[in-house]
Amino acid sequence: MTKFAKLLEIILRGSSDANISFSDLCQLLEWLGFSKRIRGSHYVFSMEGVEEIINIQSRSGKAKPYQVKQVRGLILKYKMGEGNV
Repeated sequence: MTKFAKLLEIILRGSSDANISFSDLCQLLEWLGFSKRIRGSHYVFSMEGVEEIINIQSRSGKAKPYQVKQVRGLILKYKMGEGNV
């Protein structure tokens, strides 16, 4: 199981949203196929075929829990990562 598959499993479980590394979340989104644009402290991710845009920021090196929840919602809504796990 790859690093990203493990992280995807942790995010989908939803038990540790406050302990997800910001850089790991960014790498996971890119691994899932999102393109990244940086505007100051805002990391904006978008993807063809996904209506929503993900805007995340770091808080002391960790992703904000509500943003991890938003990412989980998109992963579930669009059934992302199923072929990669």
